[in-house]
Amino acid sequence: MTIKAFCAVLLLSLPFSAQAALVLQHWKTPQGARVIFVESHELPILDVSVDFAAGSARDPAGQAGLAQLTHILLDQGAGGLSDTAIAHRLADVGAELGGTFDRDRAGVTLRTLASASEKNAALDILARVLQKPDFPQAVVTREKQRLIASIREAEADPATVAGKAFYRALYGTHPYAHDEAGEPDEIERLTRKDLQGFYRAHYSAPNAVISLIGDISRPEAEAIAARLAGGLSSAPAAPALPKPAPAPASEQRIAFPSTQSHVLVGAVGVARSDPDFFALFVGNYALGGGGFDSRLMHEVRDKRGYAYSAYSYFFPMMEAGPFQLGLQTKLAQTDDALKVAQATLRQFIAEGPTEAELKQAKDNLTGGFPLRIDSNKKILEYLSLIGFYHLPLDYLDTWVDKVNAVDVAAVKRAFAHHIDPDKLVTVVVGGAGAR
Repeated sequence: MTIKAFCAVLLLSLPFSAQAALVLQHWKTPQGARVIFVESHELPILDVSVDFAAGSARDPAGQAGLAQLTHILLDQGAGGLSDTAIAHRLADVGAELGGTFDRDRAGVTLRTLASASEKNAALDILARVLQKPDFPQAVVTREKQRLIASIREAEADPATVAGKAFYRALYGTHPYAHDEAGEPDEIERLTRKDLQGFYRAHYSAPNAVISLIGDISRPEAEAIAARLAGGLSSAPAAPALPKPAPAPASEQRIAFPSTQSHVLVGAVGVARSDPDFFALFVGNYALGGGGFDSRLMHEVRDKRGYAYSAYSYFFPMMEAGPFQLGLQTKLAQTDDALKVAQATLRQFIAEGPTEAELKQAKDNLTGGFPLRIDSNKKILEYLSLIGFYHLPLDYLDTWVDKVNAVDVAAVKRAFAHHIDPDKLVTVVVGGAGAR
């Protein structure tokens, strides 16, 4: 079979929604929640996601971990049902409850059969979890200790140590400096009353984005969205986060008993809504986001053998998220590997990618795009992204065209505008540390 024929067969094997333009419908519930909906009848399944601006950036001063703990406890007892009863009721109808949490968002997801009895039972559980979390004291105590133990355990991982130090150096006093999991001493002091207060303030209808895709009609979607938003508080949507200031150049060396160094280099990057997003996204694929195809991998690993892998990425958030370059290398090679990575980045900022690098990046990204939306679950993730970050409703329809429109000049201009190679934050974990 030829490659062309194989690709045709692959395309035909994808769900209809991954082939045709997705029709995104949107509205607000009477309670003020924003809704994004795609009607899809290929499978008798309904996927729902409800996201709130309630990530770790919303932790109050002295209460790092409050947002994470609140999110953890939503399904650990709700509407008079214990965590065990919730799990059993979901299992009885073959439904799955999940969640997402980061610095911006806290969300709950549901996958259920679209048949009436199973769907209604699953939605009842979702509504209880969102609208009536009980925060039982015994469970609060248990989950606090679990969260603290997981943080302590992670402190034995040099990658975790590096990541925390990197965000602190990059964001200083900005809320994005907060570690997503929180701080053990501050978690220990959290009370059930703290959790209830954070929940009431942040898990409100005006602060919610409801995303749905599946085997339901528009009227059914409207009824479900209103049902989910109806029992939420009317607290106003979370205020905008402050814009992070560019971080000053710094280098931090942290001693750690390991045979390798973990190296992170970066700067404050871009917000999800930044007009340079696609130029940076495509350009970074050539720099360090394309695995073995990337320039960093070629310079650091292939030519010199300094590391098994070297990467870079932009992580856009509601406000400017980080640009990060990373690698692991033997302790004795740390400085040499770091110099090569920094020089590679500096050259890329100054010159941009070659035409060949850019073509390869665009071909790989656009060629792999159908796999990004080849299931309802993946599409749901994009719907949540579009709704939460106020992206254009045609974001998926125009994605390939926007990638293809990027040229070398656009990449060079965007990198030069956002990344100053003389003002990078550097964190090295491993060996004797500071010198």
